[in-house]
Amino acid sequence: MKKPPRPIGPPRNRRVAVLAYDGLCTFEFGIAVEMFGLPRPELPDWYRFRVCAVERGPLRAAGGLRVQAEGGLAQVRTAGTVIVPGWRDVEASPPPALLEALQAAHARGARLLSFCSGVFVLAAAGLLDGRRATTHWRYAPALAARFPRIRVEPDVLYVDEGDVLTSAGSAAALDLSLHLIRRDHGPRVANEVARRAVVPAHRDGGQAQFIPSPLPTQGEPLGTLLEWMRRHLDRPQPLAELAARARTSERTLLRRFEAATGRSPRQWLIEERLGRARELLEGSRLSVEQIADRCGYGRADSLRHHFRRVVGVSPARYRERFAHLPRAGEPGSNGTRRRA
Repeated sequence: MKKPPRPIGPPRNRRVAVLAYDGLCTFEFGIAVEMFGLPRPELPDWYRFRVCAVERGPLRAAGGLRVQAEGGLAQVRTAGTVIVPGWRDVEASPPPALLEALQAAHARGARLLSFCSGVFVLAAAGLLDGRRATTHWRYAPALAARFPRIRVEPDVLYVDEGDVLTSAGSAAALDLSLHLIRRDHGPRVANEVARRAVVPAHRDGGQAQFIPSPLPTQGEPLGTLLEWMRRHLDRPQPLAELAARARTSERTLLRRFEAATGRSPRQWLIEERLGRARELLEGSRLSVEQIADRCGYGRADSLRHHFRRVVGVSPARYRERFAHLPRAGEPGSNGTRRRA
């Protein structure tokens, strides 16, 4: 199945429907509320949030809570984004009325998100056949066994298939939510939402669900190396030089780097350079050629290639949508970072 293009900019249909059901997963439900349901009057294109009951309430939630929803499945059929915040029993079949509502919403063009075990609902609706998907690592074998037409990726934080997005367990729902907000509103808004929630602003979906060791700090050799790499994104960083700076062999560096970050040095650099390019496109008046040079791409064509492959649009189109350029003479007008 061909992956639909990822649109850039707020969705035309801003209605977000999050499902509530008896046996509700409280944590995942709370993430949906925190990310999409809080009022944000400073953002006129923000989402319009509704809680939709799968069955008659009040509905029991984990921790002894009760939830009284504002509407039912009829609102799912008219939403632009539908969130399935976990599911009460991965072995049980979801109600046929729920599956029909999700199928109708998807056929009409809605985006569907699942958090953790919520992927089993999307799978039962047949909306993941031929697609990549993920879930909590504990559920991944069961998902693959019950739904063999799904390409299960058990080790990642989330998977974006354009109009169907799935996340791994618990906190990975935060990462997926911020990823979608970034898609809709750009990194600046996503960073503001993350800051308000006091969570990391961005973790790439391909990052491993479980990294056995903590991230290195500035005082450690690898932590010092990471900071050096960030400060010198504009220059080549061959593995031999990185290993020398870390005072270790190339083989040992590769092993330690992946254990600490879930990435190879090359993959990590690609993500850091793209992140820096986004910042400069949003907040500076530098040309694409200048940005390519500052981010280590050398030529504008190389930046355009990587940007289109990962972000889905050209740098110029991205800047047109998300730029918040300072006036001449203000801090940041020459491409420097503005202090928070």
